[in-house]
Amino acid sequence: MNWTQAGFTLLGQKVLWIDLVGNVCALATVWLAIRRTIWTWPVQLAGSVLLFAASVQAHITGNALKQAMFGVLAVYGWVRWSRGAKDPEGLAVRPGRTRERVVLVAVMAAATAAVAAFFTVTGWSWAPLPDAYIFVGSAVATYAQGKALIDFWWIWVAVDLVGVPLAFASGLVVSGVVYGIFFVLVLLGFREWRRQYIRRLEVATA
Repeated sequence: MNWTQAGFTLLGQKVLWIDLVGNVCALATVWLAIRRTIWTWPVQLAGSVLLFAASVQAHITGNALKQAMFGVLAVYGWVRWSRGAKDPEGLAVRPGRTRERVVLVAVMAAATAAVAAFFTVTGWSWAPLPDAYIFVGSAVATYAQGKALIDFWWIWVAVDLVGVPLAFASGLVVSGVVYGIFFVLVLLGFREWRRQYIRRLEVATA
């Protein structure tokens, strides 16, 4: 048995260590994002490597590609937030402008259809549409997070609503549970970022 298959049995379910540790990193990523600390990005990078291996092991190609994409976007976010951290008041979060929101939704819809068609033709996923939706939605959310847009939290809500049942159906129990916890953290994150944005406006107009 290689390291990607190592794990233990819990309540009759096989739990992979790479799935468990990778999702601990993923949860930490959200918590760090709420606090607007740049450490969210290196932790996301580490979690992506582990969850990529877990997804390959479970034959969920879309999720594996999503983790590879997360690694790339983690570098992007790291660079963007490094620049924002130079602001004496910290990273400035804000709501997306109308045009930005329209573009994000349009890209998500079009890309989901295209990726789903690709998965269907190649047979890389047993659930092409939801797998594509999660893949594209995760990319859009992480990109918006890198730009410090408050809207990225709501994109994650939409992704989690599909991610929870798909993870359980794929046998990744830990991922399914973590997606559920994500849902709660995302709502808390939205509230915190919005509070920080409003406070920043109040200070600016005082």
